[in-house]
Amino acid sequence: MHLTIEAIAFLMGIALLAGTIDAMAGGGGLLTIPALMAAGVPPVSALATNKLQSTIGTGSAFLTFHRAGKVDLRAFALPALGAFLGSMAGGTAVQFIDPGFLAAFVPVLLIAMGLYFLLAPPMSEVDRHARMGRAGLTIVMTGIGFYDGFFGPGTGSFLTTALVALGGLGLVRAIGNTKFLNLSTNVAGLLAMIAGGKVLWLLGAGMAAANVVGNQLGARLAIRFGGKGVRPLLVVMSFALTVKLLSDPANPLWTLFQSPASGAIVSTTLAPPAR
Repeated sequence: MHLTIEAIAFLMGIALLAGTIDAMAGGGGLLTIPALMAAGVPPVSALATNKLQSTIGTGSAFLTFHRAGKVDLRAFALPALGAFLGSMAGGTAVQFIDPGFLAAFVPVLLIAMGLYFLLAPPMSEVDRHARMGRAGLTIVMTGIGFYDGFFGPGTGSFLTTALVALGGLGLVRAIGNTKFLNLSTNVAGLLAMIAGGKVLWLLGAGMAAANVVGNQLGARLAIRFGGKGVRPLLVVMSFALTVKLLSDPANPLWTLFQSPASGAIVSTTLAPPAR
């Protein structure tokens, strides 16, 4: 597909901002996926290209947190394996979903994720007693991994929330170990998308470069100041980009609200893809 220079510059700017936010609080995909779709990238290719740029950006942030001593590789190796396998399954499953359904489904999920970020309570900065052992965390991470492979936005926040609420970690340590887990899910999801031939490599590489810059900035800010202050910006921008997607009259979501007299909309929009 062909994108204008202006569209590519816009997507790289969004990738930089998303990387900064993602390193601090998670949820960068809430910006990049709707931005890719608003630029005309098909839904599955948007998910795949986002996975490429977020994998490289998350890897950069992971290295920064690891050098700062905020990542415990040994303690979270098993949960990371579960997250990897879950993401591989999710990344494979999403490629068998009808693109029309995804185009309608993505804005609904984005709104739900935006509300989650808006309404979720603040997380503790200090370590507490863990409510769940390694086996339980592995099961939770496998489920979150499947979600990340299938869709993705908000995964970093879900992982951080689980590590704080269930693993007993303070916020900065949770953010650091989230990068390890999120890198695992991103690599697995990306491998599944590469196998399906869905990645737009040149666009993804440009966005990845911008995302790395953003992740480096965000990781340093998170280590110094914690992950505070980014949620309102994330919610506003996520909703704005979602409105952009929904403003397109051709979005399949609107066909679901048309009367039966206007045609067999649901059957054509949600039919399984041809094999």
